[in-house]
Amino acid sequence: MRSIGETARDSGLGVSALRFYDRAGVLVPARVDPVSGYRWYAPEQVEEARVLARLRRAGMPLADLRLVLAGWAGPDAALVRTLLQAHLRRLEQGLSDARDEFSTLRALLDHRENPMTSLRTATVRLSVPAPELAAALDTVRFASGTDPELPVLGGVLFDLEDGALRLVATDRYRLAVARLGAAGHDGPRVQAVVPAPLVDAMRALLTGEEPVRLTVDGDRVMLDSGDGQAAGQCLPHDFPDYRRLVRLPSGRRTVVDVPAFRRALESGPVRPDETDGPDRAPYDVSLLHVADDDTVTVCGDADEAPDRVAVNRTFLLEALAAGARDRLVLEFGAPNAPLAIRRTDDEETFSLLMPVRLDS
Repeated sequence: MRSIGETARDSGLGVSALRFYDRAGVLVPARVDPVSGYRWYAPEQVEEARVLARLRRAGMPLADLRLVLAGWAGPDAALVRTLLQAHLRRLEQGLSDARDEFSTLRALLDHRENPMTSLRTATVRLSVPAPELAAALDTVRFASGTDPELPVLGGVLFDLEDGALRLVATDRYRLAVARLGAAGHDGPRVQAVVPAPLVDAMRALLTGEEPVRLTVDGDRVMLDSGDGQAAGQCLPHDFPDYRRLVRLPSGRRTVVDVPAFRRALESGPVRPDETDGPDRAPYDVSLLHVADDDTVTVCGDADEAPDRVAVNRTFLLEALAAGARDRLVLEFGAPNAPLAIRRTDDEETFSLLMPVRLDS
């Protein structure tokens, strides 16, 4: 294990930067001393810290940093390459140092060997309850991406392992996960990224109460409801390791009354997004604060509440709707850490929203 000082020295990241990325859930240390709070890092995390240092010097946004590190050790580097190229296009011509850093990262990817095998090669057939699958799709579908330059995020991951089916969707700025039981498969882990149009076609078939049959055969997936079928090709990409994306530092939890909280968001003060770029549409930002009595308030610019968390208001409203409960748990970490929206009765079904960075 490497101390935080050794990791800082070997990676080029400062100690304060490593603490920041720990709180943000980007690079969480392998071990934290329960008494002293001292951070320790595994040897393989030093390489990740070096990658993070290069991306940091190039000015990559925090949301993209999380996905790059999640996909760095994966079997398919396409998502990493695409994220690097997309950020390069956003950089101004004069950022020559950033171009050099990305050139180095591309060279590292070209020479990187990865012995992992694809999780899309097996054939599985399983039975899932139609109402539960419909509810799970409703929970995650809102978070699917629409960026044509990131096609792997334009669908829903079907991740089958140990008799459970997890559905995952993310567009970099939000992530949603749902879990349901699945009968008929006890073999190795299988993953398939189902494109959004096919997901919607599957959802349209889930109108009954009987179980439906889901088949994943190589690069094809099919849902048979008895009354109809929806089938098509899976997306030919490996999804980023979402299990790393949801590994967050513990935060402060509070239960909110969803109808009342929605009204507060819809009628409360907002401020315009302060980030700009050719790939970002303007949106309204809500500032949230948790009081000492665990009451969540929607702040205005004039409010001096400490540790305000800024979020995309539309994204938060969609996550509350996808939670499908009158009471949900909001989990706040640091202002730069994702906001978690969890169900009170199911810890494995939740949404994460990346906070909005406020320049002022």
